[in-house]
Amino acid sequence: MNKNEENKHQTNETPFEVAFTRLEEILERMNSGTISLDESLKLYEEADALIATCNKRLTDAEKKIEILIKTRNGELSLGSDQRPVVQDFTPPAGRAPKH
Repeated sequence: MNKNEENKHQTNETPFEVAFTRLEEILERMNSGTISLDESLKLYEEADALIATCNKRLTDAEKKIEILIKTRNGELSLGSDQRPVVQDFTPPAGRAPKH
């Protein structure tokens, strides 16, 4: 496995919070104006992979969100198995995930 494949594999397994924190660090370094062009390019490539990872994680989380259905008096509606009834989450118009 080459270094790019290894970094991509590690990025795909990186928790969202860790990836987002690393993106903030990269942004600070790139905005500092003290790094070389070569280092800037490496950081840009890493940031690009991290952005893709964060976007995928957010999209996946959005797809998994379920809204609990409540009765008119605000109590959870229960199914025959006595578990809360749920429905798929549909984002409001204009708030669909960006791809």
